[in-house]
Amino acid sequence: MSINSNPYLWIVLSFLFKLCAYNQPRFRELYVGTFCELGCPDLSWTTYVQILLLLHQALVPGSVQIGVQGRSVATANRADYVAPVFPLLNDEKIDRLLDELDKKVYQAPRNARIGDYEEIIPEQSGYKLDRRRFREQFYSCLYSTGSQAIEAPRLKVHATVDSELLAHIRDKRIGYYVTYYNSRNKNRSHNVDLAAKAINNSVVFPGEQFSFNRVVGMRTTSKGYRQAPIIVRGEYSEGIGGGICQVSSTLFNAVDRAGLAIKQRYSHSRHVPYVPPGRDATVSWGGPDFTFQNRYNQPVLIRAHASGGQMVVAVYSSELITYIPREVPGTTRRLPEEISLDVEVKVRE
Repeated sequence: MSINSNPYLWIVLSFLFKLCAYNQPRFRELYVGTFCELGCPDLSWTTYVQILLLLHQALVPGSVQIGVQGRSVATANRADYVAPVFPLLNDEKIDRLLDELDKKVYQAPRNARIGDYEEIIPEQSGYKLDRRRFREQFYSCLYSTGSQAIEAPRLKVHATVDSELLAHIRDKRIGYYVTYYNSRNKNRSHNVDLAAKAINNSVVFPGEQFSFNRVVGMRTTSKGYRQAPIIVRGEYSEGIGGGICQVSSTLFNAVDRAGLAIKQRYSHSRHVPYVPPGRDATVSWGGPDFTFQNRYNQPVLIRAHASGGQMVVAVYSSELITYIPREVPGTTRRLPEEISLDVEVKVRE
């Protein structure tokens, strides 16, 4: 006996499925696509019962345990994601669940880098949530009976700089600059060292733009930056991260000497002692930034190091690069020991 022999039953069941399909496209794709599109299929009573059981299962109490690499990270109660009466999925809640899971699953990749002894430290891949596969598994669990468990599927995120590329661009030096600072000023020296480490091993690909503020990030005590002398709007004061303008200024002169395209640079309102007049680049989080663009057809590598009162930045690339260097005045002497103030103001050059 088929459902077609009872037209009233067909009308009710067809309405129910079309209502589900109208309100929930994914429900249609997973369960009722064929049923609703065939018009009036000749379903047996056995199939009819199976369909009703499927609809009923979505309303059965239960939970879905979600794990990452064998570790439980979330529990989703079925009732929170399925509307009452009709088993319609709540897309908004599922999207929020995906966002939260992505934060727990995500592992940032690490680029290959050159270590303290000039050795190449290999890259490490990262991971992110495979949202498509997770949706499929999650929907299947919602329309199953009882409690279920899911191992959150992951997608590999590859590093942008691998060991082979790094080995290819580490030997030919196309730019270099050194400045000096008072190593007796411990807090300022510490800040210079932190910022130098932040930009060290940066690789800028052809056409890519480098931003000092983006790479170094916000200068906060939680990241290790300390109070050191700065000048804001012409007044001396203490500020978190004082001294990092020497790093940005040294970087500016090194990349300018390498012939890279300077896109954004702001100068201090008064001369600073660590570079010749007009050769500085002030930076401030939420304010001035220093940016440049790699206009060559080969990637460039930034090497930065601060130690013993010297701030050094070198720019390297492939032997295949054809570059046009610029003449840049250098620093010819060490600074007197008493010089320790950094000058930071938000004034455009």
